Amino acid sequence: MNQAARMTEASGVQRPLIEVRDLNKIYASNDGKGVVALKSVGFSIREGEFISIVGRSGCGKSTLIKILAGLLTHTSGEVTIEGRPVSGPGPDVGIVFQAPVLLPWRTIMENVLLPSQIRGTITPAVKEHALKLLALVGLEGFDKRYPYELSGGMQQRAAIVRALVHDPRLLLMDEPFGALDAMTREQMNVEVLRIWAASKKTVIFVTHSIVESVFLSDRVFVMTPRPGRLAEIIDVDLPRPRTLEMINSDRFGVFTNRIRKLLDAEGDISG
Repeated sequence: MNQAARMTEASGVQRPLIEVRDLNKIYASNDGKGVVALKSVGFSIREGEFISIVGRSGCGKSTLIKILAGLLTHTSGEVTIEGRPVSGPGPDVGIVFQAPVLLPWRTIMENVLLPSQIRGTITPAVKEHALKLLALVGLEGFDKRYPYELSGGMQQRAAIVRALVHDPRLLLMDEPFGALDAMTREQMNVEVLRIWAASKKTVIFVTHSIVESVFLSDRVFVMTPRPGRLAEIIDVDLPRPRTLEMINSDRFGVFTNRIRKLLDAEGDISG
């Protein structure tokens, strides 16, 4: 343990799980000037928080998620998880993309266990854990089914289980419900909060939906158009557990209106 960590522990202050300082990402371009995707981004996230990131298309939300996941290198700045620099994919991070990306020739259980198979860590205990997770997300008894036998929402539940099966501390979700119909999406929002409460994971959730970001989150990170910066971090002090009825409340509207004003989004960000 380094001196800074010892001082943090001695003071009784919980160290953030994630710290990002002066993060910049520039993509190479044909004209040699480069495309600035992220500029001077900085924040910290405590363990167990549910954070949503919202912003216009192309503002760098997915780039940020991929950097946190270790799937993409940053140009400059610092990104640490538990004080360790992120230099590549790690076992403490699970990720769910917009599409479930389930292999059609593998059963749901085989898809869920794929990360463990790649790591060479499939054991009876891991299989038992996977079955418990499938039950947690309402897929008990579907372990031997194939993806084509499941609805879109059920496939996305399986993808969430796949991300959780190795028990990561951090779950990254990149617009995971964007391809679902409105009713299924609402149901999945309630479902993901239930999973979050049961699993006690830290969640970072990327979305285009202002309503979704407020409904799910402890805090909403609002990003500017490219180059992506943090325009504001909004604390959502709505009570938990959240219910869909809250969406129609005046207090809920205060948060959504504030985010809309920040984004100045006419037709680009969904309600």
